[in-house]
Formats: sequence, structure tokens, C-alpha cells
Amino acid sequence: MSDRNLLGIQRLETPRTSRFRVNFDVEAVGRVSERIARFLGTGRYLAIQTIVVIVWIALNITAIGLQWDPYPFILLNLAFSTQAAYAAPLILLAQNRQENRDRVSLEEDRTRAEQTKADTEFLARELAALRLAVGEVATRDYLRRELEDLKALITEADSGDDTGNGQARPPRR
Repeated sequence: MSDRNLLGIQRLETPRTSRFRVNFDVEAVGRVSERIARFLGTGRYLAIQTIVVIVWIALNITAIGLQWDPYPFILLNLAFSTQAAYAAPLILLAQNRQENRDRVSLEEDRTRAEQTKADTEFLARELAALRLAVGEVATRDYLRRELEDLKALITEADSGDDTGNGQARPPRR
């Protein structure tokens, strides 16, 4: 160990550690910032801000004893600057969180689309296999035609081989 480390002097390339550790929930901060950003984008916020500005200016112009911010309204400008300094990062944080949610949603949609495509291709193959199998199965019309042909052959054979005694001939083997 060098003499510098013994004296408590840190090297320049090592980051300084803070004595105070603040633990906070990043998600909770993100949710609060999204709520604030959503509120900043509403008509209600614009109406409230407009009313506050009108009252501020009216009181500073008309009320002689209450003029805490005379005509150039420097304090009002400072308030607007402070508001803008906080609003911009909050809005950017909310946009980044929304972008992350959109990315996750897009990935889920992509996965679902791939699964749907695979299912559709499987069903198309199954349908093609069923069509081939049905093509090989005897249909009702085919069986009817074959039975009519057999009936005609039997009728022909009976009419040509009629002995007249009314007894049926035993089948040939």
C-alpha cells in the first residue's frame, strides 16, 4: 500500500463514493414523474397557470401595498424558469418510460405474430393432408354408382340365367 492511500487520499481514476446513500424506488419515481408530466399536458393545468399569472400580475400592478414583484415581474419569470427546468426532464423521463413500454409491447406483438404465422402454416398443412386423405376416400356418389353397376350386373345375370322355378341360384365361388 502506498503512502497516499494510507493518508486517505484517493486516486483520480477511482470514483468518489458518497457518504450518504439514498435508496429510492426507481419505478415509484418514474410513476410520479409520469403523473406530473400527464398533468402538465392538460387543459386544466393551462387554465390554472393562466389564472395564477393573471392574479399575480393584477395584484402586482394594482395593489400598492402588496407589490412583491414590481413591473418587470422578475420573480414570475424566475418561477417560470424553475418550472421549465423541472418540467422538461420529467416529460423526457415519461417519454423514455413510454418508449420502453412500447418496445416491450412491440416485442410481444412480434412474438404473437410469429406464433400465429406458425399456427396458420401448421393448419394449412393439416388441411392439405385432409384434402389428400378425403380424395382417397370413397365418396357417396362413387359408392352409389358402384352399387348401381353391381345391381345392373346382378339383374342382367338373373334375367339371362332364369330357370323359371323361382329359386335363387347359389353364389359362385
